[in-house]
Amino acid sequence: MTDRPRNAAGTALSLLILDVFRLNGRLLAEGDRLVGDLGLTSARWQVLGAIALAPAPQPVAWIARSMGLYRQGVQRIVNEMVQEGFVVFADNPHHRRAKLVTLTAKGRTAFAAADQRQKPWVNALAKGLNAGDLATTQRVLMTLRDRLDENAQSDA
Repeated sequence: MTDRPRNAAGTALSLLILDVFRLNGRLLAEGDRLVGDLGLTSARWQVLGAIALAPAPQPVAWIARSMGLYRQGVQRIVNEMVQEGFVVFADNPHHRRAKLVTLTAKGRTAFAAADQRQKPWVNALAKGLNAGDLATTQRVLMTLRDRLDENAQSDA
């Protein structure tokens, strides 16, 4: 460790990280409220979305990787959603043990309902915000995520 002080960008980024943590907590709570009566939580909604928006059925490990999450956590959520009929496992022609995860009709219906609820909610949340500022923020967050991914890969 070093005892060098943070530079101006490091200080600003530290404050941003704290706000991202706070925002994440609030987004998860609001997501739970928004989709709870659909049998979903924010975590389930996220996984359902990753499955729904993937170009083709994927194994749990790929879903987790695309979300930046640990495979074990995603596996637990997928297993719960299998038990409740939102998703099913299908044979993977490329790997005997890594089953593919696909949406059921119930899963597609729940995802579509959640998406319909999210639209007016996100539009209201975005009211008064500048789309260009949001795009810049998203680029900064993507850059930070990419740098963290690169660091994680170089540590492995």
